[in-house]
Amino acid sequence: MSSTRHRALDAAVILIGTEGIRALTHGRVDAAASLPPGSTSNHFRTRAALLAGVIDWIAESERAEGGFPGPITTEQGLTDMLTQMMEIESGPRAARTRARYALFLEAVDDETVAPLRRQRRIFEEWTRSLLSAIGGQEAGERAPLLMAACDGLLLHRITVDPDAPVEASITVAVAAAVHGPAS
Repeated sequence: MSSTRHRALDAAVILIGTEGIRALTHGRVDAAASLPPGSTSNHFRTRAALLAGVIDWIAESERAEGGFPGPITTEQGLTDMLTQMMEIESGPRAARTRARYALFLEAVDDETVAPLRRQRRIFEEWTRSLLSAIGGQEAGERAPLLMAACDGLLLHRITVDPDAPVEASITVAVAAAVHGPAS
């Protein structure tokens, strides 16, 4: 992939993540990436193509970051990993996180958002396997519960309170996923 294309896609993610989906225009991406006018449209002829390119780019970037951490075999290990991930995704990677949410909402057809959904399914299967290894099959079936709790906390941090504490909430969510809801 060309350097110009990379620069345009990186700039598009930052634009969406900091200024919203309406900021995504070929001209604004060119300016944000310090590219000559028309550079982005050479790679993405239409806004729909640019949206699809950004969605693919986010999914590709996430896969390139090295996959999942090493073996997590305890409830505390899972809590620690999710807490760290939450801090990163709502801190240094907050713009990309906001862009991902905006793109999920903007993408009107299944084909366009497919790369992000595929990423989500991979992460859900990984979470399910971790929970099953830690707490058994029933725990694995509660992976959507844990992911929803993490999504809610992440959304809260990137929209309302960037300094909201995460560890206590993650601890409760992991315990509920591993052991089932408290009776």
